[in-house]
Amino acid sequence: MKEYRIIRSVAGLLVLALAGWLFTSVFMNTREETAARAFTSSQQCQACHPVQWAEWQDSWHARAWIDEDVRALSNDFANTDCIDCHAPRPVFETGIGKRVLPRSSRRSEGVDCIACHVLPEGGVAGTIESKSAACRPQVRRELRRAEFCGVCHDQHKTVQQWRATPFATGVGAEKRSCIDCHMPYRDGDPAKGRDHRSLGGHSLALLEEATELRGVRVGDGWRIEVENVGAGHHYPTDERSRRSDVFWRPVPDGAQVGPGEWRHLYRIRDPYRYEVGIPSTLIAYGETRAIALTDPEASGAVEVALFYKYTPYYEDEGRMDPEREAILVHRVVLAP
Repeated sequence: MKEYRIIRSVAGLLVLALAGWLFTSVFMNTREETAARAFTSSQQCQACHPVQWAEWQDSWHARAWIDEDVRALSNDFANTDCIDCHAPRPVFETGIGKRVLPRSSRRSEGVDCIACHVLPEGGVAGTIESKSAACRPQVRRELRRAEFCGVCHDQHKTVQQWRATPFATGVGAEKRSCIDCHMPYRDGDPAKGRDHRSLGGHSLALLEEATELRGVRVGDGWRIEVENVGAGHHYPTDERSRRSDVFWRPVPDGAQVGPGEWRHLYRIRDPYRYEVGIPSTLIAYGETRAIALTDPEASGAVEVALFYKYTPYYEDEGRMDPEREAILVHRVVLAP
């Protein structure tokens, strides 16, 4: 009888052990730590992150290597300095606050998922932590810092410009970093994550929010004013290739717009180093640039427009065609 009880106890223990093993295998498997996936292309991110991947694919980060303007301005990347930021190695590998280094493979993917998220010790930087996910994400708050973006975007002092604004020095809602404007939460909802289109100068809405254009009558002419009201840095910024221009044309009596060609009034641009004698005319945040319009033909009503251009020069600088070569940001009709 005693032996029977012992056998029954052992059998019971075996059943419990088997049940525990089954429970762990079936229900706890998702919690087991998995090895970090090796990444060779940002295409691998699409399966688990289709929304973010589609946004990135449609972004200018994704086109950083193949964009026609970039190709032309870099002489097809014969200017090798451009490669660093248009096909960078992972930021966490080269170091935040340090200039990125160029990679030699998959350059056609431009500034990709790997460049911003992959960690040198394995896994990826993100906003959640999971040891079971294929990419093994880790919470890295550095992704929010302006210095993270600055490894590329401070080559022309954009982050330094931001540091001089209330967006950098303010508190509470007034304080904003790069991603608050350029990678906002989808629909304003943190639960939906951030928009990975990384909108910038190619977004007309952001250009419109960044500036105001107006005019004040002065004698027989006008004082045209361009104010940087919304860009958290100079306008325009980041690349010396970018420019913005003020154009005008007379408006005949009774007309709604001015007919004929636009007349150039003022250029807003940071010149290349070799452009000796040309001043930088970038407009700092909160600054209003006043431009005198004293042409005799401007004594009556005038139409004034602010255009934004992705390349530094017009095809014919003596006869510019902004409607064909640039983007209209603002226009106003001023009447005495």
